[in-house]
Amino acid sequence: MADKFMSMKNLTFTLHSRGGKYRSITPDYLNDHTPKTIDMVFKAAFDLGKKVLHPMFEEMDRNPPQLTDGSVRVHEGVRPMLETLGEDGWIAALFPERWEGENMPSSLLLCINFIFATANYSASVYAGLTMGAAKLILSYGSEHLQNTYLPPMLAGKWQGTMALTEPEAGTSLGDLVTEAIPLESGKSESDQYNIIGEKIFISAGDHDGVDNVIHLMLARIKGAPAGVKGISLFVVPKFRPDDQGNLVENDVTVTQVFHKLGYRGAPITGLRLGEKENCIGYLVGEKHRGLLYMFQMMNNARLEVGMGATSIATAAYHSALTYCRARCQGRKITAAKDSMPVPIIEHADVRRMLLFQRAVAEGSLSLILQCGMYEDILARDPSQKDCHLLLELLTPVAKTYPSEMGILSTSTAIQCFGGYGYCDDFPVEQHFRDMRIHTIHEGATGIQGMDLLGRKLTMDNGRALVLLKQEMDGAIAAAKQHQELGEMALDLNRAMAMLEKTTMKLGAVAMEKGPDAYLADASLFLEMFGIMVIGWQWLTMADAALLALGKEGLKKKDALFYKGKVHVARYFFSYEMPKMEGLATTLEKSGQMTLAVPEDCFTD
Repeated sequence: MADKFMSMKNLTFTLHSRGGKYRSITPDYLNDHTPKTIDMVFKAAFDLGKKVLHPMFEEMDRNPPQLTDGSVRVHEGVRPMLETLGEDGWIAALFPERWEGENMPSSLLLCINFIFATANYSASVYAGLTMGAAKLILSYGSEHLQNTYLPPMLAGKWQGTMALTEPEAGTSLGDLVTEAIPLESGKSESDQYNIIGEKIFISAGDHDGVDNVIHLMLARIKGAPAGVKGISLFVVPKFRPDDQGNLVENDVTVTQVFHKLGYRGAPITGLRLGEKENCIGYLVGEKHRGLLYMFQMMNNARLEVGMGATSIATAAYHSALTYCRARCQGRKITAAKDSMPVPIIEHADVRRMLLFQRAVAEGSLSLILQCGMYEDILARDPSQKDCHLLLELLTPVAKTYPSEMGILSTSTAIQCFGGYGYCDDFPVEQHFRDMRIHTIHEGATGIQGMDLLGRKLTMDNGRALVLLKQEMDGAIAAAKQHQELGEMALDLNRAMAMLEKTTMKLGAVAMEKGPDAYLADASLFLEMFGIMVIGWQWLTMADAALLALGKEGLKKKDALFYKGKVHVARYFFSYEMPKMEGLATTLEKSGQMTLAVPEDCFTD
């Protein structure tokens, strides 16, 4: 298994190549972290990933979690890993000093999670879920809930989850039926409830790598309104503290551990709540506002899902790159028949495949860090409302593009290996399996498409798209200062015009045929939108690379890195951007035919 799973140089380059007017407005959005301090943080994270997470990568996949005697047993390395992440402050990094955190900017935390996930995606999930659940308690929970649950969660001793999905209510959360019944007696009747119901597909929903599991759970208070307006948020622990502070069982039963295609190192569980009518949940915030609260964790989770997919694609690319440099097979067409075989990286089609993987992985990383920049600027200056609109607009793209294209990218990594890639002798087959869940997690691709087209584009009378065009116009203007980026700048401008034209045509469809027709091909629109946005990111990176190449005293290795960036940008604009035209044609000419196909046509 290859030890090289990421490029630290590329990570730091991508972080520092952020551009746009908002970076100029708030230049210190990284909370005054310098390149030197950032390098120190990244090096510490990389060392932890390489020494603790990466050695378990294959083992966790080969020995998946098992349900034994009502408890889920996971890899023996999970507990010491979480304890190390807690003791070293990684789980608390985003939190205020009161909770022994560092107020770390989202951008840096995204980078750290990227490092951990490239080393071992399944292992990285445990701490990420705990961090998200703890953040939700900090934002909306009472002081009592914060004092009770945050210290052991941030120390890596208790696991956090988000418990949303039910057997008959997947993405359609308004249909959930898990019920919360107010306690009829007790000292805290106003915030304690009996929870009765069932949840499925709960990541890290139970395991022996921690002493307790804390579910941030959506449920409907008895008598609450139907639909999403009646959903409340609760803390539901596996073990609850009694009046003496001892932990007692809370009537949360693990019904199954799902056996999965990939992502096997972290359990996904089914839970039954309140079989003995003794499952206590603690209300978080106000009644009936649970979905609003949960969206904080869900939106952050969507970026993390995108980053997880990006991390897996990155690790697979580096594995393929190492193999293609070492594997000798075939000769160039013009070579003598008795000449020695050459490394397969010398074949044009292999280089195409490597360029594609790098274009997807590094373009996705750049987009997610762009979103992280908007988050950090908002954290420092909440008056920057336009950053909020841009973040909202780009989140479904940042979640979906890496997830969908990551499947193709990891598949291409397998292709580079040939038959070996299909076997478990090399890690890319595991990367391919681990990747597949990301298009489903936190809202499937179809949901993200409808969110983008049906909600995000129409926010504030379409202002978000106007703001994105302004950001892209800035990148285009900067790129035009370099002669070799001139054609790419024009291509991005044409792509934006094409997307605007398609959007207007779909708007006409909405007026003529209604919302069902308007959203029928939302996934295709999202795909088209994603290509354009990644093109913007590659133009920005090419500009930053050429600026770096213009500096004096550049080392040869650094110069090759920057030249490589420009070559990958050229690949993206030559091979990937033209795909927008086909999508635009389909969106214009499909006639929303999927709506007209009778159900009985789907027959054997």
